[in-house]
Amino acid sequence: MTVDAPAHGAAPTPAPGPAPAPAPLGGRRHRFGPEARATWLGVFMISPAILFIILLIGVPFAMAFVYAMSDVSIASTGIHFVGLQNFRSVLQSPAFRRALVNSAVFTVASQVLVLVGATILSLALKDAFRGRGFFRFLILLPWVAPISLGSIGWKWILDSIYSVINWGLAALHLVDKFDPPMWLGTPALAMISVILVHTWRMLPFSTVIMLAGLTSIPKEIPEAANVDGAGFFRTLFQITMPMMRPIMNVALLFGVIFTFTDMTVVYVLTRGGPYDTTQVLPSLAFFTGVLGSDLAEGAAISIFLVPILVVVAVLMLRTAARSEVT
Repeated sequence: MTVDAPAHGAAPTPAPGPAPAPAPLGGRRHRFGPEARATWLGVFMISPAILFIILLIGVPFAMAFVYAMSDVSIASTGIHFVGLQNFRSVLQSPAFRRALVNSAVFTVASQVLVLVGATILSLALKDAFRGRGFFRFLILLPWVAPISLGSIGWKWILDSIYSVINWGLAALHLVDKFDPPMWLGTPALAMISVILVHTWRMLPFSTVIMLAGLTSIPKEIPEAANVDGAGFFRTLFQITMPMMRPIMNVALLFGVIFTFTDMTVVYVLTRGGPYDTTQVLPSLAFFTGVLGSDLAEGAAISIFLVPILVVVAVLMLRTAARSEVT
């Protein structure tokens, strides 16, 4: 088949090309397509959580920062900004430095006891035995019960006159019944009592986390170690504990945060006494800002908790990341 050549002077006829694609009907299809609807659905579903965090954490934190930069008190009718004066006053306060040291001792000592106790309890409750469910229920009771109620019970147990511990020790002739230990009246015994009560409170939480980590370890690994002749302690320290390190980091991280920001045990048992020897930063902020009516200085004390907790969280998360890599 031949194509006739165009006449002299006539423009050549262009070859037919592909038909042009139909123009989109505006941006409506792209704007309200499946991907856009999924995006807006995700935003809608997560917005209550974001709003909750903003209202519960963001607004109080912003107010605390504003109060810390002012001279506001409970009876104030206005706010006058004073800059960093409250922070300088707090840093120069012996009570603040004492509370900072007490918070570190309180947190480190209680978390060491909690990790050791949680490891022992999780190992004991891992395997099935008769009555395991009942013992798990008993261990969870301190975490389920209100902390104020439990602390009031411990305050009666540790009372200098009605203490059942002192009665028991006196019956065993270990202490003088006319001069029993003042568990909440002596500085060293008061700090030990507060640490032990908080350990009792936090032990179920860490035990549940450790127990979940233990049950996630494949049974073939410890069984193979047992076949190879590894004993209980060698399997525990060379196989179980290294595999449990990320879980232990999680339990330790939450335990440090809960302990460093807790004041209920201290408030109920000792009110920071005797002589501020059990005063921690959260209780000091409460006594200064609320009971002492100095909202500005109390807010400045509470602000100091934020960078400390951020540094602790970052260090522990980096440690957990390194352990997962290795």
